[in-house]
Amino acid sequence: MPMQEMQIAHHDCGDCPIRHRAVCARCEADELTALEQMKYYRSYQAGQTVIWSGDRMDFVASVVTGIATLTQTMEDGRRQMVGLLLPSDFLGRPGRTTAAYDVTATTDLVMCCFRKKPFEDLMLATPHIGQRLLEMTLDELDAAREWMLLLGRKTAREKIASLIAIIARRDATLRLKAPKGALVFDLPLTREEMADYLGLTLETVSRQISALKRDGVIVLDGKRHVTIPDFDRLLEEAGDDSDGGMPG
Repeated sequence: MPMQEMQIAHHDCGDCPIRHRAVCARCEADELTALEQMKYYRSYQAGQTVIWSGDRMDFVASVVTGIATLTQTMEDGRRQMVGLLLPSDFLGRPGRTTAAYDVTATTDLVMCCFRKKPFEDLMLATPHIGQRLLEMTLDELDAAREWMLLLGRKTAREKIASLIAIIARRDATLRLKAPKGALVFDLPLTREEMADYLGLTLETVSRQISALKRDGVIVLDGKRHVTIPDFDRLLEEAGDDSDGGMPG
């Protein structure tokens, strides 16, 4: 389906819910003004393709709300989900003309977009944007290395706990809440999507979620509304510690 421009009121950067984590987090008032002049919003329905691998990419964007998946397809048609884009994550690479992965909206998705060339010009003239983008890229590298550990060495139970912890930590950070103690949030992925991302069967995901619920590590209201009574306990189940673990 084609991309759709979002029909919503214009957001001020200062009121943006991802402002403190996004690529513009370090920008001064005049730099935000320059970004305001070039930004626009796009919305996607759950299941809609944002961009296909190999397509020319004339924009970069920050996820405002929702979640998208990054997927790579092999020559024989096999597909592997290789990453998630959560709120405040950045899509696109300055200097790269094509998309490296298929990007698909997992939930309804809102993105704050910038035409690539004006953004690249602003980035060169605005050290705060370049510095923040470097920080985010290094965080993404750390997350990728942790994900290699998760997929290669962790048990099914640890994988499920790790994914829940990642989403819980990001939700808490966006709410300016420390990721500790009790946390409450809505799980944005279906169990089928979790299975695909973690390389597990649907049955295994369902069984492990039920076990975490039975053991009091998580509390479920329906299939999506999650309460974590003790975040440190969840990190222990994930094989991580309370002051380290996987980046949010």
